[in-house]
Amino acid sequence: MPIKKLDDQNPLTAGREVLVDYGQDEAMNRRINLERGHSDERVFGGGTTFFHPENSVLSEALLRGLLKITGMLDRGRRNAMDIVVRENPVVLPRLPQSFDGFTVLQISDLHLDSRPDFAPRLAEVVAPLEYDLCVLTGDYRFHTKGDVRPSLMGLSLLREALKGDAYAVLGNHDSAEMIPDMLAMGYELLYNASVPIRRDDQDIYLVGVDDPHFFQTDDLEKALIAVPRGITRILLAHSPEIYRVAESADVDFLVCGHTHGGQIALPGGKALYKNARCPSRLASGNWQYRSLKGYTSVGAGSSLLDVRFNCQPEVVLHRLHCP
Repeated sequence: MPIKKLDDQNPLTAGREVLVDYGQDEAMNRRINLERGHSDERVFGGGTTFFHPENSVLSEALLRGLLKITGMLDRGRRNAMDIVVRENPVVLPRLPQSFDGFTVLQISDLHLDSRPDFAPRLAEVVAPLEYDLCVLTGDYRFHTKGDVRPSLMGLSLLREALKGDAYAVLGNHDSAEMIPDMLAMGYELLYNASVPIRRDDQDIYLVGVDDPHFFQTDDLEKALIAVPRGITRILLAHSPEIYRVAESADVDFLVCGHTHGGQIALPGGKALYKNARCPSRLASGNWQYRSLKGYTSVGAGSSLLDVRFNCQPEVVLHRLHCP
């Protein structure tokens, strides 16, 4: 099924015609069909998960009203702009020696159109950072329906601030409509696919799958077809909900997001709600499940409401090391 590009006059794609045709790709066709159902913003039912709090207009209004009455709304909005850069050293037993110190910048749950000043702020934070490649683990749009162009404008601004290669996967807020424009900007979409990363004649593989949370169109088996056995595998997924499948597929390191770390947490960082079918210990930061190492980013942006409490937004520098 071809994914149509946006208007040729769109300044994001002017002069660069991009048409993505996935043919009979079952996962993509399923995603497109589910997007049609997702676009009515049902809070209960629909798709492959029952409860969708991000679609609740009532919850947003009640939360905004409560925070305004208590005088905490402005503070929460300031917190949402206070993006921290975290460093995460990761020891991977199979990592080739030439990749020791290799640094991956992860940006997750951007929700770039949440407010006009957010995308410039995020670009300002990442512009001076030093890393070997960048990965984006989904949710570029604030809402789950509507015009994708505001989030695409944010992605275009961010791409100008990023150095070198930038690989991305889609989240549950994103639309397949965004793919051609993201490709035109210079993002590499890993839609149930893999790519070798070479350094000094040694390789590791970067693997990406589609959203495992709402759409459940992730296909790790397909993504790993071209990956040799015994080689380091770094998996990009929007949500940690793929952790069991990833471990059984001999993935070394899972890089994900989606949970926002709760976004509004109790003092000490205890999340009130994780919105993911996984153990709580996998909902933020470093974790390990059997042989699989993972990191769930609390995200750079915010969902439902552009506030954060006791859960500072982040971008992460994963520094890979040999044992």
